Amino acid sequence: MKVELLEGASAYNIFSEVRESVYKEDIYYRCTEKEIEELLLNSKGSFHSHAAIKMFVLRDGNNLVARFALIHDLRLPEYVQVSFFEAQKGLGEIFPLIKQEIIKHFPECPKVVVGLNGHLNYGAGILLNHFDRVPMYGLPYNPEYYKNYFKNLRCRKMFTFRFEMEGYINWSKNYSRNRVIEGLNIRHMNKQNFKKDIALYTQFNNLSFQKHTYWADRDAEEDIELFYPLRHWLKKENLIFAEVNDKPAGFFLWLPDFNQLLTSQRHLNLWGLMKFRFKNTIDTYRFTEIGIIPKFLKSNIGLAMIDKALPTMIEQGYKYCEGGYIFEENRASMTFVFRTIERSFGMKAEPYRQFATFEAELK
Repeated sequence: MKVELLEGASAYNIFSEVRESVYKEDIYYRCTEKEIEELLLNSKGSFHSHAAIKMFVLRDGNNLVARFALIHDLRLPEYVQVSFFEAQKGLGEIFPLIKQEIIKHFPECPKVVVGLNGHLNYGAGILLNHFDRVPMYGLPYNPEYYKNYFKNLRCRKMFTFRFEMEGYINWSKNYSRNRVIEGLNIRHMNKQNFKKDIALYTQFNNLSFQKHTYWADRDAEEDIELFYPLRHWLKKENLIFAEVNDKPAGFFLWLPDFNQLLTSQRHLNLWGLMKFRFKNTIDTYRFTEIGIIPKFLKSNIGLAMIDKALPTMIEQGYKYCEGGYIFEENRASMTFVFRTIERSFGMKAEPYRQFATFEAELK
């Protein structure tokens, strides 16, 4: 096998051929992740102002058999990211070939992480289980054998948790008396000021996640570019802000599982939007992201924001929630989930989907 650096106008078209060949017969695959891929690899968006991106394919003779992008973000300088990896089965040792390209193009970088796609807001993780289920919107999906290509690297696991809304409602009732916080204001996103509120979301992200694994600060324009294609799909209730005495306190983002509207190779389109608006058949939502400003971490602000969202979730008929991903070493978040599910359901929480990033030292 030979590695080929892709350059020029046709680079991305060649790069995408590998994904199409891997998933052409896969009934569980959904192509919604492609939108992020195109944003980073097939456009010159804001992320490029502080990141270098190079695309590669592996050829076996004339056949394209694998691909990967190398991303070096100056805001996460210690890592070269191996992103948007796709490959056919049974190719043997791939990582040594990838490592050669990292050393060649980014010789000063001390670490590599496989499975981070530019930024946590764009996506992270290689799927480790449930390969026979349709992925949730915004979560990675890949064939079972992908993890074997990186088996000699350090594995950092992430989990989602899935539960029924009935328990969620019971939990909300049990803790409603604990949510009075002086000076607290909780509101939905204002879609009339879409860009302004997405910029506020960016600000809250940067304040909340400074100590999070792989975190790198964002510019507002990056998140505006990320959410803009979803502007007609998002409802004001999907993004909730909390402020205390007019100062940032936290945010909560939740999204319907739009993948339930799609078959394998279809994108979110006008027909899907009309179906979603007038006859929503989605029964699951993703507890996508909750961020609390550090000074309020021990408060009940997170509970109050979730409670704010609950009436809409009930009204729109959601039956299930899937939350995450949460890194295994994030003890605070894991403890919160375990306690909440045990108190609501009277049972121990079990991870649902499992993902991992893979790391190695380069020096």
